Amino acid sequence: MKVAVVGSGPAGMMAALTASDCGADVTLFEKNEKLGKKLYISGKGRCNLTNDCSARDFFFNVATNPKFLFGAINRFSPQDAMEYCVSRGLKLKTERGGRVFPLSDKSSDVIKFFTRQLENKGVKVCLNCPISAIECQKNGFSLTTISDIVTFDKVILATGGLSYSSTGSTGDGYKFAKQMGHGIVQPKPALCRILCKGTKSLEGLSLKNVSVSVLSDGKTVCSEFGEMLFASDGVGGPAVLTLSSRVNKLNLHSAEVCIDLKPALDEEKLDARILRDFSDKINKNFINSLDGLLPERLIKEVARQSKIPFDKKVNQVTAEERKRLVSALKALRFEFVGLDDIEHGIVTCGGVDVADVNPSTMESKLHRGLYFVGELLDVDGFTGGFNIQIALSTGYVAGLSAAKQEEIW
Repeated sequence: MKVAVVGSGPAGMMAALTASDCGADVTLFEKNEKLGKKLYISGKGRCNLTNDCSARDFFFNVATNPKFLFGAINRFSPQDAMEYCVSRGLKLKTERGGRVFPLSDKSSDVIKFFTRQLENKGVKVCLNCPISAIECQKNGFSLTTISDIVTFDKVILATGGLSYSSTGSTGDGYKFAKQMGHGIVQPKPALCRILCKGTKSLEGLSLKNVSVSVLSDGKTVCSEFGEMLFASDGVGGPAVLTLSSRVNKLNLHSAEVCIDLKPALDEEKLDARILRDFSDKINKNFINSLDGLLPERLIKEVARQSKIPFDKKVNQVTAEERKRLVSALKALRFEFVGLDDIEHGIVTCGGVDVADVNPSTMESKLHRGLYFVGELLDVDGFTGGFNIQIALSTGYVAGLSAAKQEEIW
């Protein structure tokens, strides 16, 4: 059985290894000069390989089409992925939230690991070899390379999405899938910054243990708790990245980003806290009374949104003004502009419509012997190693199926 794998991200490499393990003659095509180029930058260069959690918790962390992944994740779970790596020599460690990294904290070691496995299994790797066309033939598929037309019994497409195009994710797989009749769900950015107005003066400020929400027509449509980071044109950080993968499924026109700076305190307790702080600073200007509550760089914005005059003496601040201050602390607001460009999303939401794909094998329902895996599919997860695990699991089941010797034509 001759199997072609197009794309060498984690999904493609796992598909190639699994198919080869099952006896297939596998060729891996990669347009870049090296394998796993996007994997190299994942996890800020550390590569959050998977998440050591239960299947139930895993599916809670899949943002799009979790039911489609039930079979794949159960057949090749996070624990299976960890065992696969450790038993073959890649040392791992587990950090807060179940996040699994290479012990060295180097994504390059993960790529070296997969490269060695491919070499050991005899997978033929073709670097600097983009595929420009794929056609269904009577007895398989023909692939057009830069120098030749080659034929295979089966093809596994692992070309990724549209995020970080410099790593090779330029939407090639969407083109191939569409040409062969598959539906494409509009690609959108996922795990990206949320753009909003009024954050320029706060650029670089990081906050922990805050609640970040998106409001539309005054109602909260989604919310996340955790860490965030201000940028000149919006907000980012772990809580915001997860929030973006919820927001991208909504059709928002007029909305706000709302930050609860003190989520552990209700309004009554927060007001009592403010009164205690004020009692020690009764002769100070209001603007100089908030240093016990807030980081210095955040004081002016909170004071501005409270609409209390900066130079008003603390002993003159009224109960109504304190109420406005509490509101600003519990709901610091910025006008929502939209999501960052898809180029800057950690992953792509959207892709090959899973209605056209068999969830047990990742095989196309339209063309026997054609498979779709990883980010190319309309599946995506939140931060924490879930997206790479999705890639590994879908690659694994596609590799198993593609290696089978059954007559398909």
